[in-house]
Amino acid sequence: MLKMLLDPMGGIVLTNDGHAILREVDVSHPAAKSMLELSRAQDEEVGDGTTSVIVLSGELLTLAAPFLNIQNIHPTVIVQGFYQALEKALEICEKIAVKVDMDDQKLLRQLIASVIGTKFTSRYGDKFVDMAIKAVQTVTIKRTGRRAEVDIKKYAKVEKIPGGDLKDCRVLNGVMINKDVTHHKMKRKITNPRVLLLDCPLEYKKPETSANVELTEDTDFEALLKEEEDAIKQMCADIISFKPDIVFTEKGLSDLAQYYFVKNGITAIRRLRKTDNNRIARATGATIVHRTDEISESDIGTKCGLFEVRKIGDDYFTFLEECQDPKACTIVLRGASKDVLMEVERNLQDAMRVAKNLMISPKVVPGGGATEMAIARELEDHSSNIAGVHRMPFLAVAKALEVIPRTLLENCGADVVRQITALRAKHASKGDNRNLGVDGVSGKICLMNEVGIWDSFEVKVQTIKTAIESSCMLLRIDDIVSGLTKTQD
Repeated sequence: MLKMLLDPMGGIVLTNDGHAILREVDVSHPAAKSMLELSRAQDEEVGDGTTSVIVLSGELLTLAAPFLNIQNIHPTVIVQGFYQALEKALEICEKIAVKVDMDDQKLLRQLIASVIGTKFTSRYGDKFVDMAIKAVQTVTIKRTGRRAEVDIKKYAKVEKIPGGDLKDCRVLNGVMINKDVTHHKMKRKITNPRVLLLDCPLEYKKPETSANVELTEDTDFEALLKEEEDAIKQMCADIISFKPDIVFTEKGLSDLAQYYFVKNGITAIRRLRKTDNNRIARATGATIVHRTDEISESDIGTKCGLFEVRKIGDDYFTFLEECQDPKACTIVLRGASKDVLMEVERNLQDAMRVAKNLMISPKVVPGGGATEMAIARELEDHSSNIAGVHRMPFLAVAKALEVIPRTLLENCGADVVRQITALRAKHASKGDNRNLGVDGVSGKICLMNEVGIWDSFEVKVQTIKTAIESSCMLLRIDDIVSGLTKTQD
């Protein structure tokens, strides 16, 4: 279910993303603060499972409480039992995991669809799934004998434009930036442009510290201005000699430089962000140049098919589209309101991160709580080999893992007690039942491999590791000592 949050600035956040909710929550208890860190670590590491990790670690701590309070088992013993269960759980995950053929588009779409199945964008079906896959495949650089390089943070930029419909969302075959040309006479549409990228100013350089100039003659001021103009003229001459169609610069652009560019039919865009410049460089094949006198023909980008400035709403946007094999892209999101767009972006980021994990490690496990139930049953079977007092905490991990299918049943309004008992019984019966899980739409028990609900292996392993290890860390705390002193009135 979605949560509505009020942030400190009075803004509204509508989301069911664990990390987005906990990021807004203000807590003072140090143990609670460490729990909030879990979702942040999970989000940065694998991008999904932020809610699962909090739910699971909370359940583990709830089940550990009776051992401490009633049975007087020492926390170190509980922690040892938890770690034994973690080792076994990771072994079982490895056994259950299925290798994925990344060329099988149908399977890949099923995997990403199960990620956003519980989220706001699920009602738009395949659209956002295809967008996530296209964006990740665009920025992936495959290396022979090494892991693929997938940097969605730097090279897959999301641009949110309020207005329009969610159906208008798309992944561009190139880049889009929120900028307009610097002069109204410059071209706003160019086919197959030659692109030059600079990170130096095309204006007379201002001194970084205060500088004094002493003028003794009447003509000195004119000579000083002429020096400035000559410097700008030389910079523009260096650029014009390579006949680029578009010049992007991260710094300023003087009126004199604009005059020379307009005269020679060159379009210029100034004050670009460094990140945008890097994306354009990847998409067009250009190299960012630091000084105008160092430009060479190889620095000019020629892979862009179409440059166009378009007006969307009240803003002008520069599009560099139809690029040949761009290794960067922009995802354009349209929607009714800012709140909707923020939630859509969060959902899309989760889907892209899972697609990225699959590109790096192409393995999956059954979703819908099937993996957790399978691990729970195998841990129960293995518990007979655990001697002494460690056995109880070991079994507690098995019981805690059942919270995932139980929560899924609660969320879809099913009869939780009957269905969870039936699922437990089916997993305990003989035969290969490890694919049996909960269908989050109907609340019925079915085979996850048949309905196509899968979870990324990386996400599942990270969730179990983070939840158990953080629970162990909190159990090792026996006192909270404050280093803060209260001020005396």
